[in-house]
Amino acid sequence: MFTGLVREVGRLQGVRARGGVTRLDIEAPKISSSIGLGDSVAVNGICLTVVRIRNKVFTVEAVPETCRLTTLAKWRSGDRVHLEPALRAGDPMDGHLVQGHVDGTGKVMRITTVGGSRLLTIGLPRELTRFLTPKGSIAVDGVSLTVDEGPFKDRFTVSLIPHTLAETNFKQLRVGRLVNLELDVLVKAAQGRDGEEAAEARPATGLTLERLLARGFGRFGGSKRT
Repeated sequence: MFTGLVREVGRLQGVRARGGVTRLDIEAPKISSSIGLGDSVAVNGICLTVVRIRNKVFTVEAVPETCRLTTLAKWRSGDRVHLEPALRAGDPMDGHLVQGHVDGTGKVMRITTVGGSRLLTIGLPRELTRFLTPKGSIAVDGVSLTVDEGPFKDRFTVSLIPHTLAETNFKQLRVGRLVNLELDVLVKAAQGRDGEEAAEARPATGLTLERLLARGFGRFGGSKRT
């Protein structure tokens, strides 16, 4: 589990595919000194497992399905990526709950500068818009942001304050660029993403304790870190 708050911007030192698995070598002095083998790290919003650490560089692996559903297949050596280690017991809970399970990709459609901030309009598949709510949360390339305008039938807009621009890669975004999107897990749970409401032939009625418990929320003992 993550929060969508970037802890470091790393640089890809190597991207190579072998046997259907893509290995990424990421230079990140701060993150590399605080993680261990088998730990989870969100890389541009994708939850990946650390398989090697050497000096200031750590290595993660991605399977073909991850490459298919995200922007990872387009990454190249020299690219900069957002990094966030998984939450540990006692860590502060800022941002919002992020799983690192990307729902799909969006395309930057418009960038508007307003003072020192920027408005970013992103297009997305229509089937994902039902999980957006006005002033709700969304993770864009692993960064926790708020839906400021929309959602509309195929797009939404978020605001990037100067601090976010300074601490992320968003100042380098250009129109047409693809980004990873993860919709709010609580909204997905409330709307029954797995189709359980349809199977029960009843409409969604909002967020309930029963639905959260049915999907694993609130089970703190013996939980498995992803």
